[in-house]
Amino acid sequence: MSSSRSFSRRSFLSLSGLGAASLLAGCASTRPVVTPGGFAVSYRGGPGSPVMSSPMQAGSAELDTMYGEIYDNDFVIPAVPYQKIDPRYYRQRVVDPTGQPPGTIVVDTPSRFLYLVESGGTAMRYGVGIGREGFAWQGAGVIQWRQKWPKWTPPDEMIGRQPELAKYSAANGGMPPGLKNPLGARALYIFQNGQDTLYRLHGSPEWNSIGKAVSSGCVRLMNQDIIDLYDRVPNKARILVWQ
Repeated sequence: MSSSRSFSRRSFLSLSGLGAASLLAGCASTRPVVTPGGFAVSYRGGPGSPVMSSPMQAGSAELDTMYGEIYDNDFVIPAVPYQKIDPRYYRQRVVDPTGQPPGTIVVDTPSRFLYLVESGGTAMRYGVGIGREGFAWQGAGVIQWRQKWPKWTPPDEMIGRQPELAKYSAANGGMPPGLKNPLGARALYIFQNGQDTLYRLHGSPEWNSIGKAVSSGCVRLMNQDIIDLYDRVPNKARILVWQ
């Protein structure tokens, strides 16, 4: 990552407004699109690149535990075949590259990383999937609301593009929670200036979308990772999404 793309407070002061406010995110995946650099981002890049504090090898007992099968709220979340995922996207504690206060969530969309800043100069880093071109959101907001096993209601604009989703409209009660629900096991709702942006951080069973740009705007994590993040994020956490 070049120095011009390093995280800094100045980088985010310029991120005001909704950015893509006119595009309402439905948080469902579309035809997979691998954006250039998805897996080609250099792990040890330029200034601001994080360094793993404890490298983990695929096949380790730690990874088996992190991404194994989970029983949660009467649902059985399948194990993730993490061996098929680029190791840079495994959940890991790193040296904080953001310079933000503890408790802040920072989404680095070019690198496909989400950071939860901790005290003492570290951050928990998660691999994420992001919105495809034209649907991504950027700016500063607050995690105003959170939900375990959320219901999914696609916005009218999304139903207009995909009429088959009409059965999950608000009028029809939305899609009930479950393993096939696009919001996965947890959802964190991004608000800005007291208004719902309709963008979420959420779980997904589609582990192969991590590191790619395939969603209708939301930031997706593996279900095992969103559960971990959900339990760590403080109430009303500040969130910064950088393009």
